[in-house]
Amino acid sequence: MIFLSNFYLTIHDFFYKNQIDIKDRRMPAKDIFHDIVVTALQKDGWQITDDPLRLKWGLRELLVDLGAKKLMAAQKGETKIAVEIKSFIGKSPINELENALGQHILYRNILEETEPERLIYLAVRNSTYQEIFSEPIGVLTIQKSNLRLLVFDDEKEEIIKWIN
Repeated sequence: MIFLSNFYLTIHDFFYKNQIDIKDRRMPAKDIFHDIVVTALQKDGWQITDDPLRLKWGLRELLVDLGAKKLMAAQKGETKIAVEIKSFIGKSPINELENALGQHILYRNILEETEPERLIYLAVRNSTYQEIFSEPIGVLTIQKSNLRLLVFDDEKEEIIKWIN
């Protein structure tokens, strides 16, 4: 009984000290480049509409990092995107790629059913693009998986390129 009481107090203290709402403990932590990508998108004329963008399928709710829209005068309408931000700072770049690709495919599949007009992009730093996505395994992944990338400069907080 003392063990359970101490465990409860430890959990309670963690949430209290870190100002985390115990009722909403499912909210994942934001990627370290989250704010940089928000700024880069805004500089590029995008309006952030969802932070995070909630997807619901069946009993499951998933959270994409960002939802955004941009008025496109040439198309006489607006373009909507979803952006999943990945830092690729783990020990294994291939493991990071596997996880990012799986998440991207899952989100894309749900969006195709619920919001087919919204395109999903994986946001990565330029250094990540150069180190992983421009080498053969990255090029193959982009081509075979129809992976859309948003490549950003994390120092200038700007979008460098869009890869469709």
